[in-house]
Amino acid sequence: MVAATQGVLPPARRVLTLEASEVTEGPAHVSAASGLVRAGAWIHVVADDSLFLATFPAEGEAPGRLLRLFPGTLPAAPKERKALKPDLEALCLLEGVPEAPHGAVLAVPSGSTPERRRGALVPLEADGALGGPVREVDFAPLYARLAQELGELNVEGAALTGGRLWLLNRGNGDKGQDAVVVLDAGAVLRALGAGQPPSAGSVLSVRRWRLGRVGSVPLSFSDAAPLPDGRLVFTAAAEASQSSYLDGEVVGSALGVLSPEGQPLLLKHVKTKAKLEGVAAWPTPEGLHLLLVSDADDPTVAAPLFETLLRDTGAR
Repeated sequence: MVAATQGVLPPARRVLTLEASEVTEGPAHVSAASGLVRAGAWIHVVADDSLFLATFPAEGEAPGRLLRLFPGTLPAAPKERKALKPDLEALCLLEGVPEAPHGAVLAVPSGSTPERRRGALVPLEADGALGGPVREVDFAPLYARLAQELGELNVEGAALTGGRLWLLNRGNGDKGQDAVVVLDAGAVLRALGAGQPPSAGSVLSVRRWRLGRVGSVPLSFSDAAPLPDGRLVFTAAAEASQSSYLDGEVVGSALGVLSPEGQPLLLKHVKTKAKLEGVAAWPTPEGLHLLLVSDADDPTVAAPLFETLLRDTGAR
């Protein structure tokens, strides 16, 4: 395991290639990786321009496989694809869903347009593999409430810890609103168990934060991962865009830790030029063990998976 030295990530552990038989069109890899979780012997990765969830063995470099989340197809042309994609931006491990005795993953949409408010719930097998059946989840009632509070939405991170479900909103540009949203996890799990959408009434708090800048470009949240003591690890990216819809040049990224109260405890700038979009984390005696995925915003480039250690200066 190689630690990030002076903010420089070690070389990618692997790239996210897929079995050729899994792909009916386009390249055999995940490109726009936007979130990941590690569950048992598996790593699950969501991409913001796909109708599928990708799954890879946690060890080794064997190619991944795909699980369909939504029916249909997406156009190959970038502009048309962007307009129609579900824009799933985060994965969250859940426990306590009646239909998923071994846990589940919740794929969370950005909400950046009205069409980007459907997610998916996928039960897991005993070893952490993706199971089924897949169920669509409507985030519209919850996101309508959050939009009243924050204006433009761009939910990029989700994590369950300490009886609360946390959502991190990415506020692109100077007018954007980076925010930590806390939901009543019990209310959300009861709704999911009943086949209902998460409700506006599950919102416990909304807190806005500014994470600083890389040069003149604000840093904004891009994913979250829970720790057993109630803290969250988060990634952030400085993207030169004023829009929650349009991409911009990424000028830097950062890794950080939030307290169980949602306050930033640590922010470490990453000098490696990469748009860090997804993180999984767990504590070790040496520090916080991180898996990270990056999105190159180029469909011809396979997303890299990084593995590193973050010195844990805020353990409780």
